[in-house]
Amino acid sequence: MLMAIHATINKISLNIANMDRHYYHTHELTIAQHPSETDYRFMIRVIAFAANAHEQLHFCKGLDDEDEPELWQKNLTDDIELWIDLGQPDEKRIRKACGRAKQVIIYTYHAGKAKFWREQLAKKLQRFNNLTLIHINA
Repeated sequence: MLMAIHATINKISLNIANMDRHYYHTHELTIAQHPSETDYRFMIRVIAFAANAHEQLHFCKGLDDEDEPELWQKNLTDDIELWIDLGQPDEKRIRKACGRAKQVIIYTYHAGKAKFWREQLAKKLQRFNNLTLIHINA
């Protein structure tokens, strides 16, 4: 009998002092790390949170749910203000995100894969005015 591997639960205290956005806050985060998620990818999620920190920014189900991003920020009427994904999502997912959210940010982190992905989708992504692509060169 095989037993399922459970997610690792990580607790992080993150102090944000962002003078450009005038945002100063301490976040006590409890973040689940999916069994198939590498430590490297997990840290990219934390970096994405830190770079976009807001009191309403939350981690989603991520790898466990195709309908949710890695992180999102919703307003009081449940509209999605910010949708954050990682890696190289397909065009359909990007189109869906840009249609549902005011702003979409995709963080890429594997240099070779990200460059190829970006070149393949460059023309198709130009039409999304609310999309920002950021590569983290770690």
